[in-house]
Amino acid sequence: MRRRLQFSLLFVLMLAGAATAPAFDGESKFAKLDGARIHYKSYGKGNEALVLVHGWTCNLDNWRDQIPDLAKRNRVIALDLPGHGQSDKPEIKYTMDLFANAIDAVMRDAKVERAVIVGHSMGTPVARQFYRKYPQKTLAIVIVDGSLRPFGTREMREGFLATFRSPGYKEAGKQMLAQMGKTLSPADQERINTSYANTPQHVIVSAMESMNDDSLYGPDKINVPVLAIIAKAPFWPPDTEQFFRSLAPDFELHQWEGVSHFLMMEKPKQFNDEVIAFLNKKALLKHS
Repeated sequence: MRRRLQFSLLFVLMLAGAATAPAFDGESKFAKLDGARIHYKSYGKGNEALVLVHGWTCNLDNWRDQIPDLAKRNRVIALDLPGHGQSDKPEIKYTMDLFANAIDAVMRDAKVERAVIVGHSMGTPVARQFYRKYPQKTLAIVIVDGSLRPFGTREMREGFLATFRSPGYKEAGKQMLAQMGKTLSPADQERINTSYANTPQHVIVSAMESMNDDSLYGPDKINVPVLAIIAKAPFWPPDTEQFFRSLAPDFELHQWEGVSHFLMMEKPKQFNDEVIAFLNKKALLKHS
């Protein structure tokens, strides 16, 4: 009898805790862009938000360890870019313009007027294109191991494209992502591989083609605060900080040792703390 009462009390307490604890699963919502559905999740309230933009062939689940901490401070929106995750995947061109317009469609659907755009990897040129198209809606940009100029030579990038246009693109992608996330846990590596496997080849190729567009990497200034958090790696040129600062005068750089391209997944607490410190220092976003 006593055990039954103890169990009943524990069950009631668990239910009470579940009722009062913030829910971070998030309700799936869909914005519309040119007839296609853009999947997103929204946490908190307010007409300003932190918008989380994943990288090439990934999805909003990459940010699962960011949302609980960040949503305690202000409104957070995470989206699946067109062609990714639960968003529609029509056979169209997947350009950085399209992705920027998708962010705008999500913000309009969520009734968000201005945002800090956090872009991982490919999300960096997406964030920059959003700023170009919607400067009045951009409060700041957070770069997460992404670049404001193309990596390597055009010939090297064309070689990558040829690989992903081939029938062996699935294995090629798996190998490349293994190298990019070599310090990830097996579970996180599996999440990334699964997302890649669920991304259609036409999306994979088209998005990479768009990232190779030299017009994305012009000298135009970014006149909002910019924070860059990147992994220390040999492919970053020695003048990386100087180059970033030449484009973004209000610029802050953090380089981390011993992490992979998916650094926010490896060190979520450190990442979240640095983003929150940046928001606080720049007095960005209202506390929810």
